[in-house]
Amino acid sequence: MTTQGFAVSHAQDAHFERGLRSFFEYRDLGIKQATQGRVVAHVIRAAQGTQFSSEPHQHHTTFQFVYILKGWVEFEYEGHGRVRLEAGSSVHQPPDIRHREIGHSADLELLEIVMPGEFETATVERV
Repeated sequence: MTTQGFAVSHAQDAHFERGLRSFFEYRDLGIKQATQGRVVAHVIRAAQGTQFSSEPHQHHTTFQFVYILKGWVEFEYEGHGRVRLEAGSSVHQPPDIRHREIGHSADLELLEIVMPGEFETATVERV
């Protein structure tokens, strides 16, 4: 039996900070440290008082999963067009799929799980 890699995160102790996108706040769930960087999991929420802007981009990942906890978000995906995700919706974003966010609700909260824990994001010309 091992206890290495065990991680617990409670909502009452939640700490959000700005991250990749200035219009979002990120809550680290401790998975990146627990998996020695193999996986990152965080809750992302809309940052109040910030202006939304998004450009076409892609993430160099091996796995990316998004589950909407609250509110809604709309994306445009390469080969799939517009996709609106609402509370209870999920999406698997294949590695390197070109996409852009079109908009989100002020109360948006989502869970995102990505492999690897550190990944690059590249701006692209179009979706």
